[in-house]
Amino acid sequence: MFPLVPAVTSRPVKLQVLSSRADAVTGGDALIHLDVPNPDDQVRVTLNGKDVSSVFTTDDTGLTGLVGNLRLGANELRAEAGGRRTTLEVRNHPADGPIFSGPHEQPFQCETTKFKLPVIGGTLGPPEDAACTVPGRVDYFYRTTARKWAKWPDGARRYPRDLADTDSGDPFIVRMETDSANRAVVQTSMLHDPLRDPVPTPTHRSASWNGRAIFTLGGGCAGGWYRSGSVTGGVTDPVLLGRGYALMSSSLNVFGQNCNDVIAAESASMTKEFFIEHYGRPDFTIGFGCSGGSYQAQQITDNYPGIFDGIIVGCSFPDVGFGTVSFISDAWLLDSYFRARSTVQWTQEQKRRVAGFATYATLPSMALSARRIDPRRNCGIVPVGLRYDPVRKPDGVRCDVYDHAVNQYGADPLTGFARRPLDNVGVQYGLKVLRSGGITPEQFLDLNDRVGGFDADANLVPGRTVADPEAVRTAYRTGRLNSGGGGLKDVPIIDYRAYSDNAPWGDIHVRYQTLSMRARLQKANGTAVNQVSLLEDLRYGLFSTGSPLLRHAIDAMDAWLTQLTADATDRPRIDKIIAAHPSGLAEGCRGPDGFIKQSLDRSPSSRCERLYPSASFPREVAGAGVAADVIKCNLRPLRRWDYPGFTDAQWAKLRSIFPAGVCDWSKPGVDQQPLEGTWLTY
Repeated sequence: MFPLVPAVTSRPVKLQVLSSRADAVTGGDALIHLDVPNPDDQVRVTLNGKDVSSVFTTDDTGLTGLVGNLRLGANELRAEAGGRRTTLEVRNHPADGPIFSGPHEQPFQCETTKFKLPVIGGTLGPPEDAACTVPGRVDYFYRTTARKWAKWPDGARRYPRDLADTDSGDPFIVRMETDSANRAVVQTSMLHDPLRDPVPTPTHRSASWNGRAIFTLGGGCAGGWYRSGSVTGGVTDPVLLGRGYALMSSSLNVFGQNCNDVIAAESASMTKEFFIEHYGRPDFTIGFGCSGGSYQAQQITDNYPGIFDGIIVGCSFPDVGFGTVSFISDAWLLDSYFRARSTVQWTQEQKRRVAGFATYATLPSMALSARRIDPRRNCGIVPVGLRYDPVRKPDGVRCDVYDHAVNQYGADPLTGFARRPLDNVGVQYGLKVLRSGGITPEQFLDLNDRVGGFDADANLVPGRTVADPEAVRTAYRTGRLNSGGGGLKDVPIIDYRAYSDNAPWGDIHVRYQTLSMRARLQKANGTAVNQVSLLEDLRYGLFSTGSPLLRHAIDAMDAWLTQLTADATDRPRIDKIIAAHPSGLAEGCRGPDGFIKQSLDRSPSSRCERLYPSASFPREVAGAGVAADVIKCNLRPLRRWDYPGFTDAQWAKLRSIFPAGVCDWSKPGVDQQPLEGTWLTY
C-alpha cells in the first residue's frame, strides 16, 4: 500500500491521505484519515482555512472523510484536537492527469464508442470531452447456477431463481463501477448484495468483500500508443470475485493500448485512488498480469512502490524496453541476415543455435514482434495524414515503443525523435556456438560482418546500432531498465509460468525471462528470496485462473501478505518477507505425477529443467549473462588465443569487423548505474 506521508506535527495528532500519496492526489478530492489520541476530543479540520470537519465520521481508529474542493497544486489541511494541531500538504492534479508521466501524448484517440461493457452489453458512447471523459455508472450482474454471467434484473426485489452462491455462501452478485481517469476508462468490481446491504462507502464496506484487492493488468505492446483503449485488464473473473476479492483496472493498464510503464503506473495510482474514495482502503492490493501485464507489475512496483503490495506475474518479462526489445530486435537482425544477406550456407539447426531459442520457429516470430521499434508500423490508430514518413511528413507522428516514451528518454535535438537506448556494437553473435564447434569460423565471420543494425527509422543497415548515450544513462537511472533495486525488493513476488519455449508457432514468452528478473534482484539486493517461481505446461493457457497452480499462487500470496501486514516489528523488510513466507508455498514445477518441489534454475540435474528446459537468447549466446541488463557493453581488445582455429586471414577479417574491440561481458555496461530513486516525475 502507499507509504503514509507524515504530517508536520507538534503533538500526536496525525493526518494522512488514504486514497493516494499526499503529493499524487487527483480530481479535487481525497480520502483523509485523522488519528486522534482521545476520541472524545473536539475535532476541527480545515482545508486552506475553510472548515471541512462535517465530512468526517468516526471509525475504529479515528475519523475518516472525503475532502473535496481541493484546488490544483498545493493545499493545506490542518487539524486540531484536544489542543493539539497538525498540518499536511496535499498536492492535487487534474482528473485527466498527468501526475508524474509528463506532458500528455498527442494526438490521442478516445475509444469509448468501442468500449463494450462486460456482461451488460453496449458501449460507453462518445466521450464528453477531449480527455475521453464518460459519465460514471454502476451496473450489477450475477453468477448463475449454470456458471455463466447474467445481468441483474432492473428493479429486482427478490433473488433470481438461478442465482449461484460463492464458496463462502454469499449470493454471487457483483457490483461493477465504470468511470474515467487519466484519459482512460477505469473499472472496479466486488461482491455486493443490493437487496440486503446498503450501498458501500469508504466507511461501510460491502459485507461480501474480503477486504483485499487485485489489480488486473493487460498484455500486449505493439500499437499501444495514442489511444485511450477499448478494454481494461478485466474485472469479471469468477474465480477472483468468487473468493471475495475486489478487482480494479483501467484501459491504460493494458499494454496493447499503452506500452509505457510510467503512464501505466500513473493510471494504476489514479484507478486505485478512485477505488479507495468509493469503497475504502484495501488491506492490500495485488498486481496481477501476464506478458505486458507482467511488465507493468514489475516496473510499477520497482519504480512507484506502494501501488501494489505484492505481485503475481505470468509469462513474465522484467521490462519492455530491454527484457523484450533487445532479444526480439536481435532476432530481427539474425532472421534478416539468414534470409537475405548471408553468403555462406546454414542449416536450420545452426540458425536456431545462434539465436539460442528452443525452436527455430521462434526466430522469425520474434523478428515480426520486433516491428514495435519501427515508427511507421502499428500506426493504425493515427490518421494517415498525421503519420510520420521520412520523405512526405518527416515531422509526423512516430508509432514506436521509444517515441511513446519520449517524456522519459527525451528528444534528440537534431531529429526531434526520442533518444534510443538500442545498441549492438561489439556483440559477437553466435560466439558460444563457434566455441562449441557448432559453426565454422567462416560462418561466424560472415554473420558478424553482415548482420548489421538499425537506423533511426528501424531500417536495416550494414553498420551496427549505436545507442544514444543520454538514453543509456536515463534507462538505468529512471528504471526503464528494471534493476529490481527499487520497490521490488520490498514485496513478495510469485512468478507463474506456463511453459511455451517449445511452442511450434514460436512464442515470445520464453522462460529465461524469469531467471533474468531473479538475476537482477540478486545483483541489486544480494538476494532474490522474495521471488518464488512456479512452472507448468500450457494446458490451461498462459495465465488462467482455471489453473490449480495459479489458484494456489493466489492463495499463497494472500497468506503471505496477510502475515506480512500483521508484522509490526522493526526488523528489516526482507526479514519480514522471509518470516511471512507461507509454509505451503514452495518453488517448483508441475510434473506428470504431481508437483515437484525444487529450485527452478538451469541445473542439468534438475527434473524440472529436464521437463521444461530453459532456452537461451542471442545475447547470451554472444556471451552476455542471463540478467540481460547491459544496454551498451564495454569493449575490450580482441585476443588471438580466443580464436584458436582461425587462420591468419580469418583473424585479419575478425579485426576488421570489430576494429574497436568486442564486448567484455565481465564488466558492467557503459554508464550502468543504480536507480536514482522512486516516484520520479517527468
